[in-house]
Amino acid sequence: MSGFGQHLEVDSAEIYYQVSGNPDGQPLVMLHGGLGSSEDLDGLMKFIPDLFKVIRIDLRGHGRSTLGELPLTYTRYQQDVEAVLDTLQVDEYHLFGFSDGGTVGYRLAACNQRRVLSLATLGSQWRLEPDDPSIGLYQSLTADVWQQEFEQEVALYHQINPQPDFKRLVCQVKKLWLDTFDSGYPEESVEKIACATLVMRGDKDFLFSLSEAEELCDRIEESEFFNVPFTEHEAHKDYPEVVGEVLRRFLQINH
Repeated sequence: MSGFGQHLEVDSAEIYYQVSGNPDGQPLVMLHGGLGSSEDLDGLMKFIPDLFKVIRIDLRGHGRSTLGELPLTYTRYQQDVEAVLDTLQVDEYHLFGFSDGGTVGYRLAACNQRRVLSLATLGSQWRLEPDDPSIGLYQSLTADVWQQEFEQEVALYHQINPQPDFKRLVCQVKKLWLDTFDSGYPEESVEKIACATLVMRGDKDFLFSLSEAEELCDRIEESEFFNVPFTEHEAHKDYPEVVGEVLRRFLQINH
């Protein structure tokens, strides 16, 4: 990543953030997915218009951010992002989030309607129904299984994280994914989102179904939907030129 990176101490953890792009531009917060890092969004950076100052944040325990002692929840992620933005004195901003990053984005937009100017998400769940097919996958996940599937990403985690403990991180993330309390998914509160919103998903995404995406768009008044063909959950990695171009146009329209 280009730009500069810093750590901010927030409730027993060191949260890493990096600022790049136009120093005088409108802030654009970019949040990665679960068990990933800000590096996962590198392929989208060339599509971000020069109008924006980009703030990339590593979620607690991920990338260059430490895990700390508090349990992981979407509320905790939200509070960490808010702490970084308060430190940077950012009052209004745009937000792009992939997967967990987008789930945090829903919460931020629903709670801080005046602060989030526009919201774009990719593959981001907004609720966890009792019969959701992803539940079994989350329950069966282990650190070894993830490492076999994402060997390079886990190697990068061990290389850059100041206090690596991947098994503990996976355990915490599993609890977060299965959390059905108020600390978890935004659920009906997405109806409070008042900003322009773009919801994207890969056509074969097994975590965020087409029906769930359509239901979400029905609940957000000012929303657009884009289904990325020929790809699954990580559409931004499989087709960065497609996701990037749609994101670029959305940002230009709503800056």
